Amino acid sequence: MTQPSVILATASYDHTIRFWEAKSGRCYRTIQYPDSQVNRLEITPDKRYLAAAGNPHIRLFDINSNSPQPVMSYDSHTNNVMAVGFQCDGNWMYSGSEDGTVKIWDFRAPGCQREYESRAAVNTVVLHPNQTELISGDQNGNIRVWDLTANSCSCELVPEVDTAVRSLTVMWDGSLVVAANNHGTCYVWRLLRGTQTMTNFEPLHKLQAHKGYILKCLLSPEFCEPNRYLATASSDHTVKIWNVDGFTLEKTLVGHTRWVWDCVFSVDGAYLITASSDTTARLWSMSTGEDIKVYQGHHKATTCCALHDGAEPSPS
Repeated sequence: MTQPSVILATASYDHTIRFWEAKSGRCYRTIQYPDSQVNRLEITPDKRYLAAAGNPHIRLFDINSNSPQPVMSYDSHTNNVMAVGFQCDGNWMYSGSEDGTVKIWDFRAPGCQREYESRAAVNTVVLHPNQTELISGDQNGNIRVWDLTANSCSCELVPEVDTAVRSLTVMWDGSLVVAANNHGTCYVWRLLRGTQTMTNFEPLHKLQAHKGYILKCLLSPEFCEPNRYLATASSDHTVKIWNVDGFTLEKTLVGHTRWVWDCVFSVDGAYLITASSDTTARLWSMSTGEDIKVYQGHHKATTCCALHDGAEPSPS
């Protein structure tokens, strides 16, 4: 079997999306994105498409083509789209926006199929590994679980009143959820299954991770086991790596000179890619904590990054 290719993309306030050769650092494709800034990038599970969440639309680009035009545009949000992601088989996409809604888009049908109202600007949405619950975090500090089977909100939490939830992440096995906020705090819950299918949150830990904002928090993937890490990217120019066993600080990744907006693990958790206002993206070794590649080419703040270096899911 040939090694699966590595797809690495970044987007910037310079209104471009760039694709990079991860090893060499060479930018091999640039897409102009004149309509708005890009808030979030996500790659489909089959590596065919890149979703770019802008204001107020989501555009889907063909990764294997050189066409500068999107293959599809999703247009029913009315403000910045801050979150986008895909169901594991790639059948549908979810999104969250500052217009206060979480939406679901089935690729097999036109338009938006479902909409959930959060009543405050949505900053972050993650899909539970069970593929049947979306968890959203908003500007007013609310975390909500949206049960896609019952088509309703099954749980609401407010870890810190009037403190924006900036980023959410769920452990690959569904055992933990972490919420990061504007005060540099991470709240960690155990996710427990009740007698029903509904997820229950049991408080596990409160981590004061940074003095500044946490802009992204991310738990390590399945193939990183038995190691379990939490990465926190901050306005203090650093990314911190925490051991989930006890939430002790493992490493501080130092090298960016401005805010670090986004981060993504490689499929085996051995590397981390980060995106920063200093215009660069960086590749870090998790074992040494050193940056081993700097991706230079954007002219303004690099605000998001996406990486897919795993195998495509086998056809079911």
